[in-house]
Amino acid sequence: MSGTAQDGTAPERDRDEEGRARSARPRDGLGRPLPYGASGVERQPEGVVRRPEETVVEAQALLDAGKPFHAHEVFEDAWKSGPDEERPLWRGLAQLAVGLTHSARGNVKGGARLLRRGAGAVEAWGAESGRWRPYGIELALVGAWARDLAGVVEREGQAVDAGSSAPRLRGNGAGNGEGNENGEGDGSGAGDGDGDGHTTARPGQR
Repeated sequence: MSGTAQDGTAPERDRDEEGRARSARPRDGLGRPLPYGASGVERQPEGVVRRPEETVVEAQALLDAGKPFHAHEVFEDAWKSGPDEERPLWRGLAQLAVGLTHSARGNVKGGARLLRRGAGAVEAWGAESGRWRPYGIELALVGAWARDLAGVVEREGQAVDAGSSAPRLRGNGAGNGEGNENGEGDGSGAGDGDGDGHTTARPGQR
């Protein structure tokens, strides 16, 4: 446990079971530190190597549970362990999860900024790679969801509910195929438009 040493020296840093520096303070469901000894939400283990499909499923479950901070840690593992060409994708998704985290904490300015930054990152990756549905993730819908939520956060000026505001990474379905450069592909689960370029429900959201 961290604290102030009686002899005035710097306290020893908290470390995990593998000796890596990591705060041992408990955190709540949105990743906010709690006092030592408080009952917090279990942290995600760091450095876990998952298959991309497992990353998507685990992150979605955490988002649905109102734990975007924990989802960001799952995306961060993929960002750090995945192939170089996919790292911008996972980093962008991690930024989106952090943006939702800040929005749920009531950090209006920071939340909206991170949501838009993450949207730009995943959209840029999709455009550059030509892969708009990597591992079934609907990048166009996720980007639209983020920009829409950023506008809601700024307009309402208050915290959002993390669980009900969470995106559906694979649209309204659970397809895991990849589409072509136009985002087309089987099992997309995306809703039909209403004829004027807008979807009938908030893009990418349940």
